[in-house]
Amino acid sequence: MLSNGMKAVGYEYVNIDDCWQGQRDAQGRIHAKASFPDMKALADYIHGKRLKLGIYSSPGPKTCDGDDYEGSLGHEEQDAQTYADWGIDYLKYDYCTFKGDAPAEIAAYRKMGDALKKTGRPIVYSLCQYGMDRVWLWGASVGGNLWRTTDDMQDNWYMMSTYGFGQNGLERFAGPGHWNDPDRFGVRSTPRGMTTEEYRTQMGLWCLLAAPLIVSTELTKLSPELLAILTNREVIDVDQDQAGTQGRRVAQEGTLEVWMKPLADGSKAAGLFNQGAKTASPITVYFRDIDIGKKASVRDLWAHRDLGVFTGSFTAEVPSHGVEMIKVTHSP
Repeated sequence: MLSNGMKAVGYEYVNIDDCWQGQRDAQGRIHAKASFPDMKALADYIHGKRLKLGIYSSPGPKTCDGDDYEGSLGHEEQDAQTYADWGIDYLKYDYCTFKGDAPAEIAAYRKMGDALKKTGRPIVYSLCQYGMDRVWLWGASVGGNLWRTTDDMQDNWYMMSTYGFGQNGLERFAGPGHWNDPDRFGVRSTPRGMTTEEYRTQMGLWCLLAAPLIVSTELTKLSPELLAILTNREVIDVDQDQAGTQGRRVAQEGTLEVWMKPLADGSKAAGLFNQGAKTASPITVYFRDIDIGKKASVRDLWAHRDLGVFTGSFTAEVPSHGVEMIKVTHSP
């Protein structure tokens, strides 16, 4: 992450997912298995790189991977304090083996949220329960900083587009400190699950959604073209805009869509998406639809290039399953 440019554009968490757990000792304290012999030393090493460390658990008795790995049920305060002692900065809390109705589920997530706060250490709290029970309504109230709105993402166009474009309407529940999370970039090195255009579409859409940018892949095998997509600074700036506003769909014509995200400086980021499976198509964003005024300057965020000043609208030819990402700024 330091050498490939990811840290330089804002990626900062190294998150360990399931299967790190060993056994609990006689006092109930969780220990890592042999392949993670010293979590505190690992955290210190990662912090020495000016990065942060994340870890994983479940509100149930076991984790998603089965009986070999301990969840946090009945050990919430103890585990939270252990994570704080190790120097953990992020917790993914995965529903999996938890049993109970919606009120019990909410109470279980609140219990860990309260336990994390009690440690006094800032730990990002990620609720992983797949969008059940309209988590966006209560996620922030239990201490969640992000909550999954979907099932696990797979590396294919159908799932990515279904989950991603399905986020429209959830924008009012997101904001600074509490985010809708449509899941990761699950990028396979070989064979790839999506085309370059499709990965570009996911990146553009996730940034318009102000979604957490979480990459699940073997970073040393990431191709230069995919790395360029994941580290495009101007597109990431849309995701990380200080206003923290989640974008929304403003126009749709069949498989052609326009999405808009208001930015802190008064400009608008827009994504022109072609979900059609066959040919490139012209897509027009009308300035009245994004409330930017009659005349506006347009910048291509992928190419880092100003395209000029336009009146009333802007049109781009967008490839199949592709996106044109632009920044639109009012022009006197």
